[in-house]
Amino acid sequence: MSDHLWMALALVLVIEGLLYALLPETMQRMMRQVLEMPPETLRWAGLAAAATGVAAAWWLHG
Repeated sequence: MSDHLWMALALVLVIEGLLYALLPETMQRMMRQVLEMPPETLRWAGLAAAATGVAAAWWLHG
């Protein structure tokens, strides 16, 4: 199981790194937008992303 976790974390870094490398202006614009959001909105967005990730992992695992 830990091998899968490390692979998942490595893929997150690859995808995030590619976004910053290929779309730096877009990432900066998104960061500015995030700074303007209220904390409650960020909290709900984070919870929604986490729930989506758990559901996707559960579905993919079969």
